[in-house]
Amino acid sequence: MSSTSELDAIGRPLRALRISVTDRCNFRCTYCMPKDGNGRKYRFLPRNEILSFEEIERLTRLLVSLGATKLRLTGGEPLIRHQLSRLIERLAAIEGVEDLALTTNGFLLADLAQSLKDAGLQRVTVSLDSHDPEVFNRMSGRGFGPDRVLAGIDAAQRVGLTPVKINCVVQRGVNDHTVVDLARRFRGTGHIVRFIEFMDVGTRNAWDPEKVVTAAEIVERIDAELPLAPADRNYRGEVASRYLYRDGGGEIGVIASVTRPFCGDCTRARLSAAGSLITCLFASGGRDLKTPLREGASDAELLEIIRGVWARRNDRYSEQRNEEIAAARAGDASRVEMYEVGG
Repeated sequence: MSSTSELDAIGRPLRALRISVTDRCNFRCTYCMPKDGNGRKYRFLPRNEILSFEEIERLTRLLVSLGATKLRLTGGEPLIRHQLSRLIERLAAIEGVEDLALTTNGFLLADLAQSLKDAGLQRVTVSLDSHDPEVFNRMSGRGFGPDRVLAGIDAAQRVGLTPVKINCVVQRGVNDHTVVDLARRFRGTGHIVRFIEFMDVGTRNAWDPEKVVTAAEIVERIDAELPLAPADRNYRGEVASRYLYRDGGGEIGVIASVTRPFCGDCTRARLSAAGSLITCLFASGGRDLKTPLREGASDAELLEIIRGVWARRNDRYSEQRNEEIAAARAGDASRVEMYEVGG
């Protein structure tokens, strides 16, 4: 099946596909799936409503045929999906896939890293908002420290799931005082720490613009102690702005969705665990692919649906954030939650 270049309504190609394999997670991070859920109970999908590995593979093949070459497995927490390596083997065998990665909280990674690598996984990104035990405990919402996550990062490096990227969501008054220490901890290791502005994803994380530490401020803080130089992006659609340590100690990235939106180069589609095709992290919903798939739709029929969704795609939430926030305050607060699509 040959790959084509499908363009959306404002000329952006489909290049990256994020695949959520579960909506469940063993953490309760404050910016994604806070423990109290803002007073609302979490209603997770029953097993029969989650896409099977066979269904994920089929839909992924179709999306790859339309231009997606970069795949990333997400959750919830993807490593709690039983026998995930079986899915990785299937996806790694799809012609046209150039990059196969996974984002995880790292808690189970040390035990699974070798089997993931053997199955065909190429890289991992590990979420680690601080390696300070007290801050980690508070932000992860589960009452344990970062040791197992750090062991998972070490295991990923050992088996070759590299370069390991480490994602840190920065919140003012929560973990911003540990940013420089986190950069220092991984400088010179070959790992790439990416600092992410606190975003208003979903409706449960009590987002407040006052809690946003801007990318510019993050870079300024690190540069003051560990001098940095800006670097070019690696490819169109790369979300992180790159900075190299001037002494050759590696690099960091900053993701500035709030203060420096990059919607114009966004090439991502998302497939939820429930089988919806979602075209923006901040979307209010998606196009159900599971129902037609299970009702016997042919590949040609599914492709027509997918092409139509992408052709109509005009999402650019981060560039229109102020307007969208005003609309939400007026009563339209429906939005896909981060744990449903993996960030």
